[in-house]
Parts: sequence; structure tokens; C-alpha cells
Amino acid sequence: MAFDISVNGRTRRADVEGDTPLLWVLRDTLDLPGTKYGCGIAQCGACTVHVDGVPVRSCQLPIEAVGSAKVTTIEGIGATAVGQKLQDAWVALDVAQCGYCQAGQIMSAAALLAQTPKPSNAEIDAAMDGNLCRCATYLRIRKGIKLAAGVKA
Repeated sequence: MAFDISVNGRTRRADVEGDTPLLWVLRDTLDLPGTKYGCGIAQCGACTVHVDGVPVRSCQLPIEAVGSAKVTTIEGIGATAVGQKLQDAWVALDVAQCGYCQAGQIMSAAALLAQTPKPSNAEIDAAMDGNLCRCATYLRIRKGIKLAAGVKA
């Protein structure tokens, strides 16, 4: 089947089965490898993308469920003001260690800042819960979110 989906502001066509997870459509069909495969069961957050601005785990979302929604990936988030601030903060603070989870971390953080521009530590922790980091850079991630938000760390 052919699916037309809006990804990072462009309409893209994917000729895949309807139950194919969005993650694999993005990575294998649309050549957008920034979204990572982590666990495959929506528990680690590495595959987080935005669907109409809401962070979702793309490993469990079938392409047929996307419909006319707008998908934003790590490749496109830097085109938003919040995404650019987060990416700049990540670089300035050297947030990433191995970096594998960081696309999902940034996507979850961007959704948080879009809804809560000046989050507290508790709001950050709640929004980032479920985004696992093998290297345990959680304090640097929180500091990066606060820097992007212009909140004192």
C-alpha cells in the first residue's frame, strides 16, 4: 500500500504494509535515520517523534494510524525555535555521552517546552520519565532543558 505522510514539513510517500511501524518507515523507507530503535516495545523513548506536536513512540505506531497528522523527527526539530534552543544547549553543555538516546530525549524535551516554556525540575522529570539513558546523563539532560528554557539550573 502507498501512504502519503507529512514529515518535517514535506509530504512523503511510503509504499509499505499498513501495520509497518512508523519507526521503520522513517528509517528504512524515507531515509531519516535519526530516530533510533531502542527496545521495540515503547519503553525506552529512543524512537520518540512528534505526531501533531505530541511525543509518541514510533516503534509501536503503525503507519496506517498516522493518517493526515504531521510528523516531526529529530531531523526536523531544529527548524523550530524550541528545537534549535535545545540542540544548542545540548552542544553547549556536552549533554550526550554515547548519544544513542539523545534524539528521543530532545524530542520529548521539545514537546515539554512547547507546552511548558519554563518547567520546574518536577515537570522536567515527569515529561522525561520513560526516556532511558544508558549513560545516565539525566542531570545534564535536565540542565540542557533548563538552559534552552532560559531557567536557572
